Amino acid sequence: MSKKATEFQRKAMSRMYRGKEIFKPLNTGWIDKNVACVREWVANIFFYCKDNAVIMIDAGYNYDRLAEKMGWLGIAPQSVQHILITHQDTDHVGAVEADSPGLFQNAALYIGEVENRYLTGEVRRKVIYHLYKLPQVTINNKKVLLQDGEVINIDGIKIECFLVPGHTWGHMVYLVDDRYLFTGDTIWFGADGGYSFISALAEDNELAVRSLTALEEKLRRRDLHPLFITGHTGWTDNMDFAFAHRNELCSPFRRKAHDPNAPYDAYDESDDTEERANSRYLAGVGR
Repeated sequence: MSKKATEFQRKAMSRMYRGKEIFKPLNTGWIDKNVACVREWVANIFFYCKDNAVIMIDAGYNYDRLAEKMGWLGIAPQSVQHILITHQDTDHVGAVEADSPGLFQNAALYIGEVENRYLTGEVRRKVIYHLYKLPQVTINNKKVLLQDGEVINIDGIKIECFLVPGHTWGHMVYLVDDRYLFTGDTIWFGADGGYSFISALAEDNELAVRSLTALEEKLRRRDLHPLFITGHTGWTDNMDFAFAHRNELCSPFRRKAHDPNAPYDAYDESDDTEERANSRYLAGVGR
């Protein structure tokens, strides 16, 4: 179902969110010497590169141009042996679904134990205020199941797992080498700071808000100040900006929490080019 789900999302969500000033994905390029991004329509896929190791964070859509854009960055698909999955929505796992081109068929997937219940069919993902049930995702890769608070080491790279439920029941965010926090669909950046992610797509909005508060408290208690790197907007190194509106929902249909600099239709990739991918580092927001 992944190819159908990808095409449905591209068409339906483009119409639904066009002109709402909501999605502002990063274009393909490097954030710094360690973190690269590939843009797939409204979604960001990230690669963490250290020494000779490459870890992929989320696996995007079932998308025809992924290998091409990775080539712009000099990252070979076969170099990816480990993929961290924040959650199982089709715009975050499409490249590893059973009907994908198989670029990463030998890579191990790391996913939260709670989130894995979607993949086993124990629970079904619902969106648009629970009105629409998404098809079950099928993935054949080897999986490593993770727990909240677990710390793992992959090729000398430290990865700490934080369970941040709400958008999905088992959504995980990953702190890499105590420096980079990959937040998936937990935080959405508007022009004036971070909000709880888009309300229409959450399993439980109240839980999502509580989870963001708990995440901020954990980071501040440990005096951690990572780069906050999001799944559909940009990144920031400003914690106050990242959590500025953590108790509020991004509600596009009410015209609340938007960014006037967001593209009219973020599914238009005409500004995502190889030349721009290699021209400079990708700027952050709210710095």
